[in-house]
Amino acid sequence: MRAGLGGRWKCQFANDFDALKARVYADNWGDAEILYEDIANVEPESLGRRADLAWASFPCQDLSTAGNGLGIGQAGGANRTRSGTFWAFIDLMKRLKANGRLPRLVVLENVVGLLTTNGGEEFKTVVAALDRLGMRTGAVMVDARHFLPQSRQRVFIVAVSKSARIAPELVRAGPHPTWHPDPLVAAVEKLSPQCREQWIWFNLGTPPQLAKTLNRVVKEKPVGVEWHTPAETRRLIGMMSDIHRQKLSEAKKSGKRVVGTLSLRMRPLDGKTVQRTEICFRGLAGCLRTPKGGGSRPRVIVVNGSNVRTRLLSPAEAASLMGLKGDYKLPEMYDFAFKVIGDGVAVPVVAFLRSKLFNPLLRSVRGAGKGGEAVGLTQLPSQGRRRDQLELRV
Repeated sequence: MRAGLGGRWKCQFANDFDALKARVYADNWGDAEILYEDIANVEPESLGRRADLAWASFPCQDLSTAGNGLGIGQAGGANRTRSGTFWAFIDLMKRLKANGRLPRLVVLENVVGLLTTNGGEEFKTVVAALDRLGMRTGAVMVDARHFLPQSRQRVFIVAVSKSARIAPELVRAGPHPTWHPDPLVAAVEKLSPQCREQWIWFNLGTPPQLAKTLNRVVKEKPVGVEWHTPAETRRLIGMMSDIHRQKLSEAKKSGKRVVGTLSLRMRPLDGKTVQRTEICFRGLAGCLRTPKGGGSRPRVIVVNGSNVRTRLLSPAEAASLMGLKGDYKLPEMYDFAFKVIGDGVAVPVVAFLRSKLFNPLLRSVRGAGKGGEAVGLTQLPSQGRRRDQLELRV
């Protein structure tokens, strides 16, 4: 997120509960701002002067399609869910507001499941919490596929003071089909009348066109991984259904270098559940995730005529799919690198939101932007009991 905001933003504070992520942050940005700590233990005094932006990427486990639907729980609940770390962030914003330091913008980022979990009640609760802070809210759904060859859809909720002036060109009369698709529109319709009245349909303009495909990302000589043995490649192909073998056959016939992705999925077959290899040649990688086991590791397949090779996606390739620069420092251990990458935000998406929304919105709200440096506060809430964390938002 810090990389996406760019050098004109200055980070005052960053927070994460994961020691690995805090260390990676410090390796790349230094340890001056990062605090490795449970956000519930963070005090307003640690946050510096009033910030332009507070950002929270709170845990998604209880909101994702692979989760258990526990949601964010209740503000005063004794047993908060992992995604309920949201409440610790909101509590901190309340305390900042009490002493006149509520950031001008509050941004929340999470998976699309935030809109639909428990029939939209979790999203309704989040927007209501921002409303009680005295903020009006809008949201956009942005898929990284507009910028990078990775399908990665995320929701970005942006809140600003109800008394703030918002330039007319930043607002639409209604939803945009790309930035406000049906799941978001349906979630907004379930908001309370007060929150719907205050809702903002932000105007992001025309979506960019992707210029880079997976073929340019996947290298012939990868670093950190090896090509599978012919026996392993045959094993993976042998686990394909007829439909996916047909896709492979058509790629061979093309005579071109064709790069695709391989996924291992559990599928029903003859009354049992078996593991299948599924192939995709869309030029896009699936959403990179934190690896939970061997089957969840992203794999690629490269076809050149009759020559077929397979392997794991390398950390450097995954970093490229997130828009990170080549000199970005990641852990050497494969699973650790993907843990950092899988929980990250695509850099070009943040850069797009910065230029199309955050910067002009701040100019509108505070009359700034004619030279000078935007100042920000960054928070990535997590739940736990550790000290010293990281994550940068400005």
